[in-house]
Amino acid sequence: MSTDPSRSTRKYPCERCPLHRQKSFRNFSDEELDFVSSFKRGELVVDKGATVLCEGTKTPHLYTVLEGWGFRYKLLQDGRRQIVNYVMPGDLIGLQGTLMDEMHHSIEALSPMTLCVFERTRLMSLYRQHPELAYDVTWLASREECMLDENLLSIGRRSALERLAYLVAFLVGRARTSGLVPEKATFTMAITQQHIADTLGLSVVHTNKTVRKLADRKLLRWRDGGCEVLDEEGLAKLAGWENEEERQRPFL
Repeated sequence: MSTDPSRSTRKYPCERCPLHRQKSFRNFSDEELDFVSSFKRGELVVDKGATVLCEGTKTPHLYTVLEGWGFRYKLLQDGRRQIVNYVMPGDLIGLQGTLMDEMHHSIEALSPMTLCVFERTRLMSLYRQHPELAYDVTWLASREECMLDENLLSIGRRSALERLAYLVAFLVGRARTSGLVPEKATFTMAITQQHIADTLGLSVVHTNKTVRKLADRKLLRWRDGGCEVLDEEGLAKLAGWENEEERQRPFL
């Protein structure tokens, strides 16, 4: 994959950003659009399965997910993996490496991804010159914290059946609001049971048994391509979770 994106090779100029067509994302003012366009260096195309960012490394860039999705994870020394969250269109990644000098987690692509690339050295210009955009960055970081709170609650207090129901309902809700999948379309998540096990802190055997229980309730169906969601409301109800309707959200 390219490591030196250039503005001259952009497929998506900021004024024609596909995220602007999604009703869940707010629009920029003309002044903000000019700044973001100058802030953006180019685009980075990432293959499925590629590591986007690696724990312990330093990066000169920030990224906004434009297309595709992936997951954030941490590894123990013996190779055991904990998936801590998923990234979808509109999400800002790499901020941790900017503020803490190096990444404290890794990100892997679950599908081919396109990322908008920004120079981290210009982040302070954003804070000085565009307080509304600075608020947006803070909002994105706060939203990430809220999602991690909910994920921690799920792992700590929900049963295995409730955990899996929550995770699937959570992911399909995020996929719809990010434009990853059309609002009313059937959604099949290209995800393996190993990904689910590493997210929920379960063994693959326990995960498989739990998947079968949800399939017996006609809430989902497992296919070769991943998990087909049959009843989003039923999954959310089983998990005791309500997907709040999200107001228009910011992005860079």
